[in-house]
Amino acid sequence: MKKIIVATKNQGKIKEMINAFKNLPVELHSLSEFGPLPDAVEDGTTFEENAIKKAKFYAQKTGYACLADDSGLTIDILDGAPGIYSARFAGYHADDLANNKKMIEELQKKNVEQSTAQYVCSLVFVDTDGKTLTCTQKCEGIIRIFAQGNNGFGYDPYFFVPDLQKTMAELTIEEKNNISHRGKALREMEIQLGEYLK
Repeated sequence: MKKIIVATKNQGKIKEMINAFKNLPVELHSLSEFGPLPDAVEDGTTFEENAIKKAKFYAQKTGYACLADDSGLTIDILDGAPGIYSARFAGYHADDLANNKKMIEELQKKNVEQSTAQYVCSLVFVDTDGKTLTCTQKCEGIIRIFAQGNNGFGYDPYFFVPDLQKTMAELTIEEKNNISHRGKALREMEIQLGEYLK
């Protein structure tokens, strides 16, 4: 069994990964098992760069292989914003409500009620010897200025998926995992990790 640290304190993400990699000879552990650790500096310009920085930083801090992700929303009419700043679009300590309010304001400044957009997830595995596996996946949709649905989090109530005629916040967990950027990235990483661990 390969011990892998998941570079997050978000229990939801850890559960997702445990479920996604259940058929692999891996044992996933949370960062919180290592007591207080400093935050990785995420000063990259892409989701992948930030995920690599995070995975390398915590692999070095813990002495174990590490999995990290960086994800967010890119809105075409806003030239890709909020992008890597999705979690802090309205400021460093902003919550979902503040970030969504800022997103709506930015769309209204452009005199539009919606725009094509993508959710992006970069997932990175770094082993203790520096071996690195990366994958980046997207979910295409339309971001709108009005919310629908009560599931999900972040920008989900505003992210409309044309193929399903629902927002991300109206999908079941199963539906969301089938089409989401994170679901796709987890499936791709499962294949890469399976090959690597053979």
